[in-house]
Amino acid sequence: MKGLFTIGTERRFADELARVVLAEHGGDPLALADVLILVPTRRSVRALREAFLRAADGTPTILPRMAPLGDVDDGEWEIASGDGDALTLPPAIDSVEREALLAQLVAAFTDDQGHPIAQSAAQALKLARELGRLLDELAIEGVSFGQLEGLVEGNFATHWQRTLRFLAIVGEAWPQLLAERGQIDTIERRTRAIRNQAARWRANPPATPVIAAGSTGSQPATRDLLAAIADLPLGALVLPGLDRDMDEASWNALDPSHPQYGLRELLAALGHTRAEVQEWPGAAGGSARHLLLTELMRPAETSESWVKPEAASLEHVTRADCATPHQEALVVALALRSVLEIPTRTAALVTPDRELARRVTAELKRWQIDIDDSAGTPLADTPPAGLLHALIAAVDAGFAPVELLALLKHPLCTLGLDRAAVLDATRRLDRKCLRGLKPTPGLAAIHARVDEAKFGDPSDRAAVRTLLDRLDQAAGPLVELLHGNAEPDALLAATIAAAEEIASAETLWSGEAGSALADLLGRLRTAWANRPAIAPGEWPGLFAAMLEPETIRPAFGRHPRLSIWGPLEARLQRADLLVLGGLNEGTWPPSVETGPWINRPMRETLGLQQPERRIGLSAHDFVAALGAERVLLTRAEREGGAPTVPSRWLARLDALFGYEPGGNAPVPEYIQRGRYSFVAWAEAIDRPDTYAPWLRPEPRPPLEARPTRLSVSSVEQWRRDPYGLYARRILGLEALDPLEAELGAADRGNALHNALDEFLRAHPSGVLPPDAVHEFERLGEKHLADLLTAPAERAFWWPRFQRLARWFVAQENARRASGTKLLASESKAAMTVGPAAHPLRIEARADRVDELERGAWEIIDYKTGRVPTKDELEALFAPQLLLEAAMAERGGFEKIDGKARTVRLSYWQANGLGDGGKVSEIKGSDELVAEMMALVEKMADHFSNPNTPYRALPWPAYGPHFNDYAHLERVAEWSTAGGGDE
Repeated sequence: MKGLFTIGTERRFADELARVVLAEHGGDPLALADVLILVPTRRSVRALREAFLRAADGTPTILPRMAPLGDVDDGEWEIASGDGDALTLPPAIDSVEREALLAQLVAAFTDDQGHPIAQSAAQALKLARELGRLLDELAIEGVSFGQLEGLVEGNFATHWQRTLRFLAIVGEAWPQLLAERGQIDTIERRTRAIRNQAARWRANPPATPVIAAGSTGSQPATRDLLAAIADLPLGALVLPGLDRDMDEASWNALDPSHPQYGLRELLAALGHTRAEVQEWPGAAGGSARHLLLTELMRPAETSESWVKPEAASLEHVTRADCATPHQEALVVALALRSVLEIPTRTAALVTPDRELARRVTAELKRWQIDIDDSAGTPLADTPPAGLLHALIAAVDAGFAPVELLALLKHPLCTLGLDRAAVLDATRRLDRKCLRGLKPTPGLAAIHARVDEAKFGDPSDRAAVRTLLDRLDQAAGPLVELLHGNAEPDALLAATIAAAEEIASAETLWSGEAGSALADLLGRLRTAWANRPAIAPGEWPGLFAAMLEPETIRPAFGRHPRLSIWGPLEARLQRADLLVLGGLNEGTWPPSVETGPWINRPMRETLGLQQPERRIGLSAHDFVAALGAERVLLTRAEREGGAPTVPSRWLARLDALFGYEPGGNAPVPEYIQRGRYSFVAWAEAIDRPDTYAPWLRPEPRPPLEARPTRLSVSSVEQWRRDPYGLYARRILGLEALDPLEAELGAADRGNALHNALDEFLRAHPSGVLPPDAVHEFERLGEKHLADLLTAPAERAFWWPRFQRLARWFVAQENARRASGTKLLASESKAAMTVGPAAHPLRIEARADRVDELERGAWEIIDYKTGRVPTKDELEALFAPQLLLEAAMAERGGFEKIDGKARTVRLSYWQANGLGDGGKVSEIKGSDELVAEMMALVEKMADHFSNPNTPYRALPWPAYGPHFNDYAHLERVAEWSTAGGGDE
């Protein structure tokens, strides 16, 4: 069999290829073994091997020799071609070592002011990877570095001129560096191997058949090899999905984004026309489906000739437009899972979207399905790498609480102790020592907190100390290195040594992930040896960048009938259902980017392909997959809260059948199938058949457990949320302080109260001194010092405090001039209410009590935040000042003799806004105080009954503004049940 052939996208490529080759050569097993078949990738080799086994139907068969074109190595070329000449090529430089060398060159690249272009070692490494891709592209396209030098004098902006000069230096230095090492780039070596093979076959044509199948010849070296194969006496070229029926006008109008563009360029390079390409022997696919694919991809220039395919052409297609990426993943998982209901059937997700692939993998776990993902798992996401990341982050952060706990709670962290003991000590360290304000950097500060903390059992303190001592010993050398500049290989060695102390070496380096990490770290230490030192703080980013491109693929244990493929891996593959996921612009097809090193005009001048060529390759992969037996198309309508744009191919499909989303035309059946099957399943899978909401929590603790003493703030909680009072005062539940808490509004309020109190104690009566404002500001500096350490905080809050100081002093002078006297500041008060059998003592601390005239008092509450509304006061949900007034009338203040005859109540908004402050007087306070006392007496009597429940949020409109117990009250579970009629 010789010549040019094509297998249509509607036919199973690998099965058709295997069937015909087996029929042609299967009569003689030795003759079949002499056949050489070249396919695009290693996965394609596996797929073709499986296709031969299916075609042989269990008959023992010696298979043809098969090898990949795209990722071939020496051994496979030698085995496949029977020629070991490839071994004479220089060895390829290790990818990790190449990146380290290029990163060193990039780090030395500066701008016109002499500042490095790369702001960090991690950025230099990432730019080096982009530079490596450019070097690979130049090698693939056969562009010499000399052509880069010719661009320097071109009409480009200054920064591009500078970049081109740098590239010219790289172009001169890099080949010399490789030559000195006796190495070449991997891509250059592969290109030479392919061209050498083509030259050998031209000089000495093999006497056995050679078939190249499935390649579009997108690279010049590959095209050269395909041309050599096509000219062989027994050579055959099998193209994937060449459209032999496209009209000439459309064929001539193809642009790089069209799926047939690559095949047209390949045929032109081979010197052949479409008419010379034969259909692969066997029954052709369905004409309706072929027409669908042809018309779907018709060039825009000839779209006036669009022919609407029959509706039957879409019988194999279902489309699911999902609301979110999460729903899309669930839809895909359900589609894959449904295939398993039929024995022997297979399914695969084809997508370039790695986030979607990971989500689908996670969703399938609900059925204990471990899917085979061709892209593998990022090495950085594995437990061993995670431990190293956590270790570096903790040391870099000075063992800040969040990073420290992340390290200690890592499942591999043992520190030479029993894992259960490590977790127990870590939890005690967390609860007793790390909550609240962030400690100063270093383990010494953590040790000091351990010494100050209260532990119930001395052995608990000892266990925590042992944990920290072992960590200090393990990480000490790495801590010392990170105090100053250090070389990357020294940092790698110290990181590895510390990790082996934190986790046992047997555990750390075991399994596929551990073995892969150990191998990579060994290569990294070699590659980064004797490299320039990096600054403190750069190691976490550089280490993450080092691990970023590495992935691991499990050798076995994945599901045999479900797979996840990238578009490239899907070529030649076979499955009963193909799910094409992530069909949004920017994902599939991908966004087009030229990279950071050269722009579009430069690419054009150099003769490099424009990024749109990637869209053409993606389009070819999409069309090939769309021709499968059953296809599900999925996309997410929104991502990150923003609407997405459907893939251009989905938009074309809609336009081809006259459907406009949101229009009046009926929804096509292929979209309705998706809505009423997979999307409906996804919406229903986690929705219960019946919903019986739980009742509102109403605990009834015994009488002896109920509080007999409450502060006025607790009375407010009792009024607004009895359950919250029950949880705090009866169950003794207190919200844990957050880790690394920042000084916030409550701390500012307390500091301001202290400043006001100290000022009034210093000047209890009389006219204030002339420098009162400055004195008050000095007190503000004293009490607010911890809150104003950050320049941004000080710039924002200090001018507000200065306005407050001026307003407060003016207010004080005016009040004192009118005869108002200060009776007490921060004064305690109390009174008793409720039945004699179960009295309730209510306590308060008034911010300030003034005497307006004999027997007439004013109680003032400083507010730095919100002030209760008129509605809240009238509904008696802001009881603090009202209860303090009742205490004044009863003579309940400790530092004040006598009782008040009348009481005025005021809120002073001391927030520094406007003029600096504002006085808000409570109108009608006498009536409100009487109503509040009657209500408190009633509540005290009511709750002295053990059958009275502490109901959660009986007044939802007046719930607490800050509720630490909302998760215990489970509002979402009972709020739809009704019954909240109090």
